[in-house]
Amino acid sequence: MAYNGGNVPTLLDVAKSENPDGSIATVAEILTETNEMLLDIPFFEGNLATGHRTTVRTGIPAPTWRQFYGGVAPSKSTRAQITDDTAMMEAYGLIDKALADLSPNLAAFRLSEDYAHIEGMSQAAQRAFIYGNRSTDITQFNGLAPRYNALTGAGNSQNIINAGGVGSDNASIWLVVWGAQTVHGIYPKGSQAGLQMRDLGEQTAISSDGNGEFQAYRSHYRWDLGLCVRDWRYAVRIANIDRSNLTPDLSGSSANLPDLMFQAIERLPSLNAGIPVFYMDRATRTMFRRQLPNAIKNSSLEISQVGGVSTYMFQDIPIRRVDEMSPDEALVS
Repeated sequence: MAYNGGNVPTLLDVAKSENPDGSIATVAEILTETNEMLLDIPFFEGNLATGHRTTVRTGIPAPTWRQFYGGVAPSKSTRAQITDDTAMMEAYGLIDKALADLSPNLAAFRLSEDYAHIEGMSQAAQRAFIYGNRSTDITQFNGLAPRYNALTGAGNSQNIINAGGVGSDNASIWLVVWGAQTVHGIYPKGSQAGLQMRDLGEQTAISSDGNGEFQAYRSHYRWDLGLCVRDWRYAVRIANIDRSNLTPDLSGSSANLPDLMFQAIERLPSLNAGIPVFYMDRATRTMFRRQLPNAIKNSSLEISQVGGVSTYMFQDIPIRRVDEMSPDEALVS
């Protein structure tokens, strides 16, 4: 079985281990409920205050074929250093004290009212893991899409599969192998993993119309996070899936999603280097499930328990739904 989850710390694992009182763990559970990718990403502390610097091998030494009395030329490997930056998200929650005090469980009521802020940060984090681009927004970290965005000319171009779309309503399917030596999340050196929630207590707030003041409870949320692609060979992008051409029976110029996913699996050096997972949006996953019986005779999806959640499996690899993936990606060329 390819899936070997449970061996690396996810966001929820780290949050629970660092906060015995369970306060942050509650927030982490909410995050993972609404964004399935966060169930899988292992998070590790970076070695920099603003990110993580990785040394990767770019070349291996070549041996010498020699004859008797012949010499052996010295050789060495080559290395390069890559720095992945983290980014900082913050939000504030404000609840009228008079309203909150009506609840018999103040803490639970405040958390329920702040849920919208948590959901907003969760969606923003999910988008950043896919589309974050420091070249267009310096406040974000680089996600997967800006790193895998050229069919030719880049070292990782061989891990981008062209599904043939030419329009402007393209989708992508991602296959990522999460692990300490492959692809993982990062948080700054000396900081705490996950979303941090701080109770600022009772404060005097200004009304929305600006005409008066009232007493309120205020909460502060902060999340420092980033993405480290330590080994680009362990992420594959199936790009340029033309949504308008997709059909259940594979007629016309429809992309064959199961076949493309088979190709993606074969691009990976190994399925045992970490936790392999497929990611796609709801519409694409729906079409994939409809295509599968037509693409492969007598085929069916498996359903397994992954992290206590019933999950669709393809070739023993979980298929996660990520609704924050864009419905109209630009053409990857």
